[in-house]
Amino acid sequence: MNDLSKACIDEAKNSMQSAIHFLDKELAKIRAGKANPGMLDGVKVDYYGTPTEISQVANINTPDARSIVIQPWEKSIVSGINKAILDANLGFTPRIEGDILRIIIPPLTEERRRELTKAAKTEVENSKVNIRNARRNVMDKVKKLKDKSVPEDEVKQVEKEIQDVTDKFIGECDKIYAAKEKEIMTV
Repeated sequence: MNDLSKACIDEAKNSMQSAIHFLDKELAKIRAGKANPGMLDGVKVDYYGTPTEISQVANINTPDARSIVIQPWEKSIVSGINKAILDANLGFTPRIEGDILRIIIPPLTEERRRELTKAAKTEVENSKVNIRNARRNVMDKVKKLKDKSVPEDEVKQVEKEIQDVTDKFIGECDKIYAAKEKEIMTV
């Protein structure tokens, strides 16, 4: 196998690994009834006119499985953080207690668990589409190898390896989904 073929396979693996990392980040935002600082990822507070992640202006802790405590570094932004969380519509309401915010995570209803499972499934399907797109892009490059006097049997071998890599990453998506579904549906 020549360097060009290896480069194509490596490119496929890197693109597909990126899709898996993105899936992990997105699924971490879907709460499963347990408090997790990652639930606030992506929520931005107006900090001196600049949208800033809450984790960059406050300490976020989970003292127990049902609550999150946010302690801003500046008392003046407590109400701004409260507003940002409410605007994000995450399904819970923070309570201001002096210079900290406390979020009590409500227990999930069966209906809400099913909605979260559907949302997780949607994220998994999006990742599978990204993986297949990465495969298609690399396969297009592999087909161009034929024009560069690469033997046809080697091109077929590379195509088979890329398909094997794709199948492995699709299987990884399914495993991640099964674990998240179990986490969400466990009462």
